[in-house]
Amino acid sequence: MTSYHFVGIKGSGMSSLAQILHDMNFEVQGSDIEKRFFTQTALEERGIKILPFDRNNIRPGLTIIAGNAFPDTHEEIDEAIKQGLEVIRYHKFLGAFMQRYISIGISGAHGKTSTTGLLAHVMQGGDRTSYLIGDGTGQGVEGSKYFVFEACEYRRHFLSYSPDYAIMTNIDFDHPDYFTDIDDVFSAFQEMAMQVNKGIIACGDDEQLQKIQAKVPVLFYGFNEENDFQARNVVTGTDGTTFDVHVRNEYYATFSIPMFGDHTILNSLAVIALCHYEGFSTDIIQAQLKTFTGVKRRFTEKVVSKQVLIDDYAHHPTEIRATLDSAAKKYPNREIVAIFQPHTFSRTQAFLEEFADCLKMADKVYLCDIFGSARENHGKLSIRDLQDKIDGAELLNPEDPSALAQHSNAVLIFMGAGDVQKFQESYEQWLLLKSE
Repeated sequence: MTSYHFVGIKGSGMSSLAQILHDMNFEVQGSDIEKRFFTQTALEERGIKILPFDRNNIRPGLTIIAGNAFPDTHEEIDEAIKQGLEVIRYHKFLGAFMQRYISIGISGAHGKTSTTGLLAHVMQGGDRTSYLIGDGTGQGVEGSKYFVFEACEYRRHFLSYSPDYAIMTNIDFDHPDYFTDIDDVFSAFQEMAMQVNKGIIACGDDEQLQKIQAKVPVLFYGFNEENDFQARNVVTGTDGTTFDVHVRNEYYATFSIPMFGDHTILNSLAVIALCHYEGFSTDIIQAQLKTFTGVKRRFTEKVVSKQVLIDDYAHHPTEIRATLDSAAKKYPNREIVAIFQPHTFSRTQAFLEEFADCLKMADKVYLCDIFGSARENHGKLSIRDLQDKIDGAELLNPEDPSALAQHSNAVLIFMGAGDVQKFQESYEQWLLLKSE
């Protein structure tokens, strides 16, 4: 039996893939830095061994799956090469792995993790489905017909994949440390589109996606009448959102989702379109949509005293707008407080004005120091450059989060792709000590 060793097993995609292979009865272990990440919980629950980086972890008989963040000079990869072991990069392995299934790749600047999770949940109601979600969740199901996976555009990694279907949620300028402009991002998606084998489900409300060319059918979804799948008669209730779906302007069915905001309707439309195209029954789609509980770090709610605390991965202006819109729709009579930690200096610099503009949707803004990355841990600007552009914005120190307590009946939204969770954890701990 093949034994796999993951170099960087705590990475969100790596953790998910390790879980899938473990579920399929392969021997799996991995290594990473000792700092705790939320992605390792699922690994620990499965009993997958997590080791500190050490070249002694590499032994004969292992197949090495290497995370994209680690160069060939990394001690474990270097040792594997010296021993003549097979070393496969994560995205290359995934590209080959999916060939045994009907594969659906979900890509887009925003919404791909939520859409991947939703699609996997709905499809499991109709047939055996394995899935890999970018929040560190993976499941391998023996005898699967379908494989649902998140396909990231960063550094054009998704070009390693030739899926049967692709869902494209949107095209937006992001990752300014790699892409030069929106045209550069579009070119990556256009190249990806030409690698799809059966069909593309694309958001027709997105101006960039309207220009996508492909060798396979392209079905569009959205709110506009020109779309193949259109949402109409949207009603927001206390438990979520209900809407009608028209297929090429003919009524198809009514769906209810336990979510709020236009972006959640669009994600659901993409899933409905794909499942309809694959012949899933309407009843199954309706039932599965109603029971979706969300993915990690996407509008994850917790009630503490009279406050609602929300953990969210939003780190781009478009995502922040969507998250604040969801909060306002779900809690129309509450103060909305944004606690935002920018992720990477290059992104903060590129979108400084846009960050300031979208954060003004909140009633109050607190800012956390910029979270760098392994590739980029410093920059020319600081968090005060963003603070200066938002009236009343305050800086938040994780050592003293007490300022948040004055918002007694508010919704506190902790947003960011770094370690903004530590601010929420610090605040919850402060509340606990205060109540003793």
